[in-house]
Amino acid sequence: MVNKERMINEFKNLIKFDSESFKELDISIYLLNKLKSLGLEVEIDDAGHKLYENPKATGNIYGYLKGNIDGEGIILSSHMDTVSPGLNKEAIFENGLVKSKGNSVLGADDITGIVSILEVLTIIKENNLSHPDIEVVFFVAEEPFCKGSSLFDFKKLKSKYAYVLDLSGKVGTIAVSAPTIVTLNFKINGKAAHAGFEPEKGISAIFAFSNFVSRLNLGRIDYETTFNIGTINGGSGKNIIPDSVISEGEIRGMNDEKIDALLKEIEIVLYKETKALGATYSFTYKKDIKAYRINKDHYLISKYQKALEELNYGKANIIDTFGGSDNNNFNLNGIEGVVISNAMNDVHTTHEYFEIEEFIKSAKILLKLVTM
Repeated sequence: MVNKERMINEFKNLIKFDSESFKELDISIYLLNKLKSLGLEVEIDDAGHKLYENPKATGNIYGYLKGNIDGEGIILSSHMDTVSPGLNKEAIFENGLVKSKGNSVLGADDITGIVSILEVLTIIKENNLSHPDIEVVFFVAEEPFCKGSSLFDFKKLKSKYAYVLDLSGKVGTIAVSAPTIVTLNFKINGKAAHAGFEPEKGISAIFAFSNFVSRLNLGRIDYETTFNIGTINGGSGKNIIPDSVISEGEIRGMNDEKIDALLKEIEIVLYKETKALGATYSFTYKKDIKAYRINKDHYLISKYQKALEELNYGKANIIDTFGGSDNNNFNLNGIEGVVISNAMNDVHTTHEYFEIEEFIKSAKILLKLVTM
């Protein structure tokens, strides 16, 4: 019952919207009306305006379709925003592939997920199919570490299980874990002086920061923890002892105790290296999302595997991922969820693409999940 032409046309419609993070207003209006036309009770919150003062800011969309049979309800979710460059998106269709023209991302992340959800809801309405309660959540601002879903009121959800369509790779893949992600912010304060006439009177913030970084163990700390310093900015001229450095980094990990120990170690080293040169520092961090892990024998996994088997798609590819998604916030708020692949590849690049047959396959699996 999945309509290939309709799905492709819907994808073409949705990529016309310039929907970079915090600028999702136009696509949200379209989706709000679309869900209403499919018979859902729909509302939108004000998350976007809480996050960012922008005329294109909008909120998370929530839709509810009451079931016509008894059964465990299900939540389906994707996000509305894209990364940059996400303006004037254009798609090229050739040899069974849909790819970006190269001037921007394609937007398959996460429009292919949205289209699959809309297609399933359309089929249910057209054919009056039996289904339990279905809840749909389209989030804003997922790309900047799930800021939209962090403001969503999860208490309104009636179901306790979620499938989040936001995973790269072959359709049939399902991610059962994701890490805590911590954003780190450093500022080193030194003292400016003329680098030629009186360098002795200065304190180089760059030198202090480089000493600090050289003492750190960066990269993969262990099998479940990574640490990176990603940006460094400092100095005002080649002939001036730099009086400040600003830097950002991140930690990703599955074990919060290990993360907390690493944070303490970072600050101890930072204190020692700045004090040795007479510099000062500030160090702040924020846990953007919290880790989760779903057991591989969970109801959501067995249901997904059963859907694949009934469609003759073989075994599910069950993986761990080191990327975050709105599913981190589902699990944080007591909704058990997994992330499933939705036909997107090379995301966050201008080489983004998907295979049309994989795109159709993702909708068939989703339809099976909600009507099985």
